[in-house]
Amino acid sequence: MPMTEEQRRQFSPGPRTTMFRIPEFKWSPMHQRLLTDLLFALEADVHVWRSHSTKSVMDFVNSNENIIFVHNTIHLISQMVDNIIIACGGILPLLSAATSPTTELENIEATQGMSSETAVSFLSRLMAMVDVLVFASSLNFSEIEAEKNMSSGGLMRQCLRLVCCVAVKNCLDCRQRRRDRGAQAFMPNSKTQENMLGAVTVSKDPDRLLQDVDINRLRAVVFRDVEDSKQAQFLALAVVYFISVLMVSKYRDILEPQREVGRSTSLSGRSVHRQEINSPTDTENPMAFSNSKDSPTPVEDLHLGVSLPHTDSGIGDEHVSRLLNGADMESSWGTGGPEARAELLCTLSSGVKESLSETSSVEVLKPSSSISSVSHTNKGINVKEILKSLVAAPVEALEAGPEPQPYSDSAVKREAQALLQFHSFDRSVVVPVKKPPPGSQAVTTVGSMPSTMATGSTPNIFSAPSHTPKSMINTTGAADSASSSSSSSSSFVNGATSKNLPAVQTVAPMPEDGVENMSVFCEVDQCPPRPGLTPPELKAFSSLAGLQTGPRGAGQCHSITTKLERALEKVAPLLREIFVDFAPFLSRTLLGSHGQELLIEGLVCMKSSTSVVELVMLLCSQEWQNSIQKNAGLAFIELINEGRLLCHAMKDHIVRVANEAEFILNRQRAEDVHKHAEFESNCDQYAADRKEEEKLCDHLISAAKHRDHVTANQLKQKILNILTNRHGAWGTLTQSQLHDFWRLDYWEDDLRRRRRFVRNAFGSTHLDIPCKSAEDYGTEDDDGIQSKKVFRTQAVANQNPETDLMLEGDEDTVSLLQEKEMDSLAGPVVLSTPAQLVAPVVVARGTLSITTTEIYFEVDEEDPAFKRIDPKVLAYSEGLHGKWMFSEIRAVFSRRHLLQNTALEVFMANRTSVMFNFPDQATVKKVVYSLPRVGVGTSYGLPQARRITLATPRQLFKSSNMTQRWQRREISNFEYLMFLNTIAGRTYNDLNQYPVFPWVLTNYESEELDLTLPGNFRDLSKPIGALNPKRAVFYAERYETWVDDQTPPNHYSSHYSTASSTLQWLLRIEPYTTFFLNTNHNKFDHPERTFSDIKRSWRNCQRDTSDVKELIPEFFYLPEMFVNSNGYQLGMREDKTMVCDVDLPSWSKKPEDFVRINRMALESEFVSCQLHQWIDLILGYKQRGPEAARTLNVFHHLTYEGSVNLDSITDPLQREAMEAQIQSVGQTPSQLLIEPHPPRSSAMHLCFLPQSPLMFKDQMQQDVIMVLKFPSNSPVTHVAANTLPHLTVPAVVTVTCSRLFAVNRWHNTVGLRGAPGYSLEQAHHLPIEMDPLIASNSGTNKRQITDLVDQSIQINTHCFVVTADNRYVLVCGFWDKSFRVYSTDTGKLTQIVFGHWDVVTCLARSESYIGGDCYIVSGSRDATLLLWYWSGRHHIIGDNPNNSDYPAPRAVLTGHDHQVVCVSVCAELGLVISGAKEGPCLVHTITGDLLRALDGPESCLCPRLISVSSEGHCVICYERGRFCNFSINGKLLAQMEVNDSIRAILLSSDGQTLVTGGDNGVVEVWQACDLQQLYIYPGCDAGIRAMDLSHDQRTLITGMASGSIVAFNIDFNRWHYEHQNRY
Repeated sequence: MPMTEEQRRQFSPGPRTTMFRIPEFKWSPMHQRLLTDLLFALEADVHVWRSHSTKSVMDFVNSNENIIFVHNTIHLISQMVDNIIIACGGILPLLSAATSPTTELENIEATQGMSSETAVSFLSRLMAMVDVLVFASSLNFSEIEAEKNMSSGGLMRQCLRLVCCVAVKNCLDCRQRRRDRGAQAFMPNSKTQENMLGAVTVSKDPDRLLQDVDINRLRAVVFRDVEDSKQAQFLALAVVYFISVLMVSKYRDILEPQREVGRSTSLSGRSVHRQEINSPTDTENPMAFSNSKDSPTPVEDLHLGVSLPHTDSGIGDEHVSRLLNGADMESSWGTGGPEARAELLCTLSSGVKESLSETSSVEVLKPSSSISSVSHTNKGINVKEILKSLVAAPVEALEAGPEPQPYSDSAVKREAQALLQFHSFDRSVVVPVKKPPPGSQAVTTVGSMPSTMATGSTPNIFSAPSHTPKSMINTTGAADSASSSSSSSSSFVNGATSKNLPAVQTVAPMPEDGVENMSVFCEVDQCPPRPGLTPPELKAFSSLAGLQTGPRGAGQCHSITTKLERALEKVAPLLREIFVDFAPFLSRTLLGSHGQELLIEGLVCMKSSTSVVELVMLLCSQEWQNSIQKNAGLAFIELINEGRLLCHAMKDHIVRVANEAEFILNRQRAEDVHKHAEFESNCDQYAADRKEEEKLCDHLISAAKHRDHVTANQLKQKILNILTNRHGAWGTLTQSQLHDFWRLDYWEDDLRRRRRFVRNAFGSTHLDIPCKSAEDYGTEDDDGIQSKKVFRTQAVANQNPETDLMLEGDEDTVSLLQEKEMDSLAGPVVLSTPAQLVAPVVVARGTLSITTTEIYFEVDEEDPAFKRIDPKVLAYSEGLHGKWMFSEIRAVFSRRHLLQNTALEVFMANRTSVMFNFPDQATVKKVVYSLPRVGVGTSYGLPQARRITLATPRQLFKSSNMTQRWQRREISNFEYLMFLNTIAGRTYNDLNQYPVFPWVLTNYESEELDLTLPGNFRDLSKPIGALNPKRAVFYAERYETWVDDQTPPNHYSSHYSTASSTLQWLLRIEPYTTFFLNTNHNKFDHPERTFSDIKRSWRNCQRDTSDVKELIPEFFYLPEMFVNSNGYQLGMREDKTMVCDVDLPSWSKKPEDFVRINRMALESEFVSCQLHQWIDLILGYKQRGPEAARTLNVFHHLTYEGSVNLDSITDPLQREAMEAQIQSVGQTPSQLLIEPHPPRSSAMHLCFLPQSPLMFKDQMQQDVIMVLKFPSNSPVTHVAANTLPHLTVPAVVTVTCSRLFAVNRWHNTVGLRGAPGYSLEQAHHLPIEMDPLIASNSGTNKRQITDLVDQSIQINTHCFVVTADNRYVLVCGFWDKSFRVYSTDTGKLTQIVFGHWDVVTCLARSESYIGGDCYIVSGSRDATLLLWYWSGRHHIIGDNPNNSDYPAPRAVLTGHDHQVVCVSVCAELGLVISGAKEGPCLVHTITGDLLRALDGPESCLCPRLISVSSEGHCVICYERGRFCNFSINGKLLAQMEVNDSIRAILLSSDGQTLVTGGDNGVVEVWQACDLQQLYIYPGCDAGIRAMDLSHDQRTLITGMASGSIVAFNIDFNRWHYEHQNRY
């Protein structure tokens, strides 16, 4: 059917209407289509049963396997029956029409949206199903009735209603056919009426009252459950009434045949006339009739012509359906009639209208919005074959007469005879098989199908071609031709339809009703007959009573008698059976007007005569009429009303279910809409994530390419440096040094000092750079003033916000949750965020990506700001395409950038740091929780936890132990100040936050400097600007008379630490020279403003009102900053002197002297006593507030933390200007404490603490503590004093020339008299106890290294290394070019290490750190050195104990031309210094770079001993007692020659003192800086071969050539004290 406009709107993608709107019940085409498909499926299953070769249908119906199928199908039929009956018009209207003289059907209309043809089709198909599943089964239906909330026997009452409806419809069919025959004489070309009642088939006998199949069905209904007496009695009473009404009506028709014929003729004419008006199908479908215009097409021929089966898919041919559906019921049956008919039906009409007020009302409903296309099912080949066999009937069957047919075979005959036993009666009755009288029609039974069936009708799938005698009770209810052809539309079976039938719309299957679904039955208003209302069907009785007595001729009576007998011969036996079998009940029920029992009289009549006429006369008598009307009529009306109530209940139930479905579907649709939106959102998010991920992947790939490019360039430069170095493969000894440029490396030592210079590939003399003129400064100052006036004071944020953060104990709960959250992140990239790399004078935007093991940073090279950065500056900026392993991270600090707490500084194992700034603090937190748990490192006594990284500087200060250590003088002033700077946010990566150190001296003019005079030291309780009283008055007045309302008052217009002041200090060393030029318009400063004289700078800090600079750490350790080593042209001052190196004070002859003395002043007692006051000013409670104002210590408000919130500035230009101003004015460090800082303890207070480095020992104490003689006389060639108390075995390990080692236990009990824990008993204890295995001479096998060394090797102190825990000794010199590891516990070999191409000649070990890890360097005759890594955890060379391969060295150091004879390694400085047999000494980094050669005087060519201190001194002993002291950057500081063959040297831990010993047996002490002799110990009786210092630097142990060791008392502090009186 075409889609309506409303349906089209519903299926459009626009705004959706509600899915369901069902105000009341209505059959939609979709429901009908679905119901059709369902019934076809059920019929196909039953057909399979029928076609079975051995089993009968009853076997299948009553089989336990099919009980659920039968049960469910009956349930479905029960739901549908009453509704379909109402759709057909209802039993009462149909019965009224059938008993009307005119067969009037005006009151019957198509209801509930289903056409009458479709309803009749469904009725017939349901009837056929009931025949098989109800009448042929022996099931008990009480379970179904209970589920449907029906009273007992309700299902059989439904079956009775169904049988009555079908029977009445068949009666109407027969009468219609009779009228058509009569009308053809008057209207030969009229179209017969078949629109509602279906095509009339030739198999129906129009003269009979009821067809055989209907009679048998009535009999089956009454007698099926005859055991249920009440139910059977009720059914019998209703059947008696039903048959009586039809019988009286038939009697009337026989008496008055002419009225009926005439009436039917007029009706036929009227119907044709109305059809011409109303039906649009006549012109549309002319092919419904034959092409002959003259001859009519008989119905039979039409049926024959259209009987061929179709196998199309769906609804059938529309033109046929329109033709047959076009005439509605009114046009078929007429609307008017004579008054007699109106009078006859007056009561009927009123009764029907009242009782059917609910069911027969028709309301046009909108098409349901739930219609959806249904795919056609059952299109398989097998189904088509079935359909062909079902629809195609033999053409010869049309001509077959009514004669009985013999059984087709003996099997079917036996089956039919077996079925004649009917067990449903209360007594078993075997019905005898009677021979049918001539002309009678056989009653069909199981499997029967009359051959006279019209091929145009629906094929009965329950029948097979066989016949049984007419008198057999049709217990299976198989439909004969009358039943099977009852519906003109029932031939539609799954797409196979006969062309003469209307297309049947598919309908929805009925939902299976449970008990609750039938509860509506109780709610529907009951409709019992009202008092005084006579059932209309028996009104004809009164008018017919007079007909009995009318005189008639004998011929007429004979004709009437024959007609009566013909019409009633099949019905009368059923009535007699009912009367006989239910005599007790009926006799009590059917009473006369005086209460007499009418049935007794009737039974006598029936027994005495078998005449049909007498039975008719009996039932037509007035007494019987009244009794039946009064008693049986009530039963029939009750039966009808029950059907109406069930129909109402079913309709209400469907409506309720539909409404519930509407609600559910609406909710589901809302959910679907929500899910769809969510899905689309998820898709968009997924696509965005994928896009972002792809972008990130592209970014990472490009970053890796950049990184690889940078790494390749670095490697290339490294190889180039190694090869082109003067000592490289391509270098020559005469190569000029003019082109060697150096830059300060970013490597930091333990005190965060950057002292190492490395080769600078980008170095230049900058000869093309001019100096600024005086005019340049005026414009700059004006610009600065203008920019400052632009700004109003921003809203001051909380100064130094303090958050409560637990620093003690375990990680707090929030941190743990966040860590779990971060740990749950999977995938290659854990976090990716925009970030800025903060480097000196560079802030580069980019992306920081963190994986589970690495950090990546990739700069955004397309950023305009990045493109503006000078490439010369970028050349010195590391990390632009950086990658850092988690395993390399040692500490993570929170940092500020532009006064915002949004930055992090990460410290690496390679002693460099990198700083990143992030968008906000939340991102900082995420990054911290994505990085490893390292805290701020292990140096400050804080736990390694992420919360420590996120702690504020004040919290770090409070929680650290560094202040207490400083008070106890365990750490120096310099180290403590570096600690305070570090936690306060000062960093080398941001020149605006460079570490701050104080000026400590005031005397820069005298020739000598006396550090014992207080006048030479600055007053550290005052800021630098208040030291000069006159200038202090100026600043105080400026503050008091402040007039600018836009900014808060301050004392100073400049700051003590700015990027420009830092760059001025470091102007002479790269990369700061390039940074200075970049920020200074590519010009050097005016010569008068350039840092060129320390004395002048100090004077400016005292007199110039715009100069309040403090110092930077380099003033205390970096002498190179004062030397113009690159030859920059810095201009000429007004006094005609060229600006080159910095002019030093008179008391320092060279930069190294100035740095050393300045550092000594910093560590002096005068500074120690007042350093806490300077800390209060810069980092403490005098930094802000009233105390700052009182002490003249207030700076520009934009230098303080929390003074401005940049995120609140929305204008980009204003924000950029604000950032520029913050950059220009400097930044005050974070405030660490808001109360006075505690002072340092006095040195004299601590003099008795054994661990104090400043402890002065009794001068009367002996120089020699003890001498220990070993049984072996072999010279002791190696001594290792690992005496730290925390070691498992503190000991002095000695190794003799014969490779016998001893582990001599160290006793930390030797104390000073009067010190805590001192006792006389302890005083007699000696510090060293001989190894018991050596002393007893019993376990020497555990102490002897038996492996043979190369014969050419001379055993000396360089052949051995002892690990820091005394557990392993490493030995070299073996012939197989290896060095080996032995356990000191067992003496067994634990590891052999190969790597060199010749014999290993020397070994050295670096200082070890936590865990015992250290570097081992091996030198060889192959002129190379290999750097190895010793794992203190696994006690092997290399990282992986499970690796079966030989360990690989960390670096290969080349450059020597001869065998390496001595080597020293310093992990803190990252340097390896080695000497070849014939020179020179080379300096390498631990990464393998060859930095330089240490070139001494011409006489110093063959180095033999090397000692390096972490303070930067490198002392080399050459042949014939010549010494040279170099700085780590290659400068020769001092040299000397001694008259001894030196065999052992060492430097004190502070690098200030040198101890030597040689063949003369004399220990001498020298000042390292200038090699001045400090002390000579008494000589020994044998030469000294080796020496070492205890951990506390108070005991010197020497190994003697005589096979003994000697312990000396040594105190470096006393020489410091004696030496610092005058300089």
